[in-house]
Amino acid sequence: MHTTGRAPARVVPEAGRPAVRALLRGGGLLAAGGVLCGLVLLSVWIGTKDTSLAQVWHALWRDDGSHAANVVRQLRLPRTLVGLLVGAGLGVAGALMQTLTRNPLADPGILGVNAGASAAVVFAIGVIGLGDFLSLVWFSFLGAAVAGIVVYVLGASGRAGPTPVRLALAGAAVSAGLGGVIAGLTVFDAATYEYLRFWMVGSLAGRRPELVLELVPFVVAGLLGALLLARPLNSLALGEEMGRGLGVHVVRTRAWTVAVVTLLCGAATAAAGPIGFVGLVVPLISRWLAGPDLRWALPYCMLLAPILMLAADTVGRVVLPQGELEVGAVTAVIGAPFFIAMVRRRKDVAL
Repeated sequence: MHTTGRAPARVVPEAGRPAVRALLRGGGLLAAGGVLCGLVLLSVWIGTKDTSLAQVWHALWRDDGSHAANVVRQLRLPRTLVGLLVGAGLGVAGALMQTLTRNPLADPGILGVNAGASAAVVFAIGVIGLGDFLSLVWFSFLGAAVAGIVVYVLGASGRAGPTPVRLALAGAAVSAGLGGVIAGLTVFDAATYEYLRFWMVGSLAGRRPELVLELVPFVVAGLLGALLLARPLNSLALGEEMGRGLGVHVVRTRAWTVAVVTLLCGAATAAAGPIGFVGLVVPLISRWLAGPDLRWALPYCMLLAPILMLAADTVGRVVLPQGELEVGAVTAVIGAPFFIAMVRRRKDVAL
């Protein structure tokens, strides 16, 4: 009998494939965590003021009152931490929205949540005259909550109930109306318009250290709520009838999902402005790496979205000879071509 000397290919048993997939997914999370740690260090190192890596490392652990310590601890570190929180919130909110609507190309703003948060912040700044972020966070949350409730009520009207299509149509209508309100409010005062012009682009610059503590409760509560919703949303993604057969309360699950998205988007919008493409592109990448199971996709979003945010913010600091390019503009430049490429690969965006 003639043999080639080549070893036969190893066949992975069917029972072992889930374990292999889980191992690969876990390895991917560890790799993403390592990249994120590197970007955090890079974010607190790079800036308009020259600081050595040794000065940055020393400032992170001890405040000696030096100029380098003040720059790192008062400016760059809060900026980085806000980027982590905002990125995680937007990425997870996008994944929830895409699963809820069963539309892999849906944006978190599809329920009008971002528009409601933006309109509330614009009103607080332009009409009431508020400027501190603690007040803006609450206004943004209130606006996002009101917009989410209005959209849900409109989408739930009728015998069919709150179907994904009805929710999407209601969200588009509310977003269009609030967009007109925002445009009208920004023309009354020149100084307010100048401030809002930068806020509406989306920025992490100039964030106070206290803002981190103000954001943490909102974002952490939203992320925990999203993880609790992963299993019922997985079942609901199979269809309403299948979800009910698996014991999922459809209306309750959708209502809680809208509430979590409202919480995450409202806090993120108040902190950094309406930043696009993070909640749209990151869930696509997460599903490509981890599959449609939200129990894996959501942790990937929690890591990959801050990676995108910090990378975009760091690039924006150095890309111009003078000044900075706001993070919202950079995410649009980075996200748009990648989003187009992902759309062209149909199998990568399927839920």
